[in-house]
Amino acid sequence: MRGKHYIHPFKTEMLSLSNAPHNGGLTRANGFFFMHVHKNYRGYYKEDCLNFEKHNGLRNFVGFMTAADIPKVFAHAKSRRVEAFVTAGITNPAIAGDEPPPWKPGTINIAVVVNDGLTVGAMANAIMTATEAKTYTLLKLGYNATGTTSDGIGVFSYAGGIEWAGTATELGISIGKAVREAVEHSIRKWEKLKE
Repeated sequence: MRGKHYIHPFKTEMLSLSNAPHNGGLTRANGFFFMHVHKNYRGYYKEDCLNFEKHNGLRNFVGFMTAADIPKVFAHAKSRRVEAFVTAGITNPAIAGDEPPPWKPGTINIAVVVNDGLTVGAMANAIMTATEAKTYTLLKLGYNATGTTSDGIGVFSYAGGIEWAGTATELGISIGKAVREAVEHSIRKWEKLKE
């Protein structure tokens, strides 16, 4: 943690596939960060993330944003060669395909680090598996939602030959376990803040 933010450098460069506001898409990354913003944030996210990266001496990091209190809701879980890093805020739960509720700040950010070599197709498969795990956890905890209206997700791995990361694979099972554990832990922390 660096104050209200979380910064995670990698030991060596990794491939990244994400919807992150900073360096999203398919790229190479030296790490990722969860950047805290005010709950009424209306800034220029591209400029603000770039400034955050420069201010912290980072280069080629993938950046996520959240209004959640990162030090208080951050969760990490590991299953075999997979790690999941999560911050959850659920003030704007939504169901995919339904009209969204009135906008409120709230985001579930998930970073999945796979310490193995994946194809880009397997990375996309990993995003699918992680999303399914997140949704299952929300339903299990009593939320009538598949996520929030502003969720972020990123998968980080080395380039390699593993082609599949779905729920029938050992890798997919590890992703599901790590994400479910971290999402539940983060949501439980967030719920305590609301009591």
